[in-house]
Amino acid sequence: MPILSNKAVKMPESPIRKLVPYAEKAKASGKTVYHLNIGQPDIETPEVALNAIKNMDRKVIEYSHSAGFESYRNKLSAYYKSININVESSEILVTTGGSEALTFGFMTTCDPGDEVIIPEPFYANYNGFAVAAGLNVVPVTASIETGFALPPVEEFEKKITSKTKAIVICNPGNPTGYLYSKEELEKLRDIVKKHDLFLFADEVYREFCYDGAQPFSVMNLEGIDQNVILIDSVSKRYSMCGARIGCLISRNKEVMAAALKFGQARLSPPTIDQIAAEAALATPQSYFDDVVSEYVKRRDIMIEGLNKIPDVFCPKPSGAFYCVAKFPVDNAERFCQWLLEEFEYDGATVMMAPANGFYSTKGQGEQEARIAYVLNQDSLRKSVKCLEEALKVYPGRI
Repeated sequence: MPILSNKAVKMPESPIRKLVPYAEKAKASGKTVYHLNIGQPDIETPEVALNAIKNMDRKVIEYSHSAGFESYRNKLSAYYKSININVESSEILVTTGGSEALTFGFMTTCDPGDEVIIPEPFYANYNGFAVAAGLNVVPVTASIETGFALPPVEEFEKKITSKTKAIVICNPGNPTGYLYSKEELEKLRDIVKKHDLFLFADEVYREFCYDGAQPFSVMNLEGIDQNVILIDSVSKRYSMCGARIGCLISRNKEVMAAALKFGQARLSPPTIDQIAAEAALATPQSYFDDVVSEYVKRRDIMIEGLNKIPDVFCPKPSGAFYCVAKFPVDNAERFCQWLLEEFEYDGATVMMAPANGFYSTKGQGEQEARIAYVLNQDSLRKSVKCLEEALKVYPGRI
């Protein structure tokens, strides 16, 4: 029998989706499952995007330019300039989701065997993108006790070797919801400049910052224009997860020219999705105002509710719509599976994502779970109650 590739063997399972079979069995048995495991908002997609698809008047669904439709890239440039990120359309490559943008970025800037440093916990699929590109992830561990603030600069310095090519961050963060300050980003800027590294920044949750917090883009860090690569996506901004449109942005012309070759190899990003994404740029500010207001309410229900449960700790996030909570359990993955297999309260249970899958360091996050507070307020209240009751009877409680 033919043998699989090393990449196939090394490719990690998604901690966000690995418990899906247990959730399906739970639902088949009649339980209601509150899905807190995946960042799929129930917020409605902007009407302008939906109408663009409904009213599409095309005789042929043709390829776009490999970099994306010029009209879309021009409007993207205008969008970024409107939020004080000064980039031209030639510095934007439209991709099939932010996932492809980061994969292209890795393959453009790194060789197999190179290393990328990432503060953990981090979006679990970064591991998969690194494996696909043949890279090694080198983690720098952030602490739940500090709310997952940027680890000390010295910890990054310790991890830099001749193989280090890049630092990767997500801001605001998935899975933690932490928002890096300008000062923290400037510390990273200094490391990047000192060692001449690339700095990848996933800023897909930019619109979702709370309590007056303002995001600072890496594109506005001084002195590292040629080092910075921005990753973006429409998935969460417009609640369009199924429209697989993202982009890779850099002022480094060599990076963009090389990344375009990978774009040409996959021909083009999807046409219909680009039509919807281009239309979505006309979404009124009132939409985001309403969404942010709703997420603040959902966040407060979840965070305050969790922290009222004895021995549960969850730092309050400033952005995105995720949090990582620490539970008084022997093993969070076991707890998450038990919730689906053996527990119910008022006919319902909760599905979370075990946080160990968001760490690269073995043994980290064993008592933590990521929660996406993307459900309606009533469902979130019921979810918190489920967790409270579950911890009263979970046999592995410590």
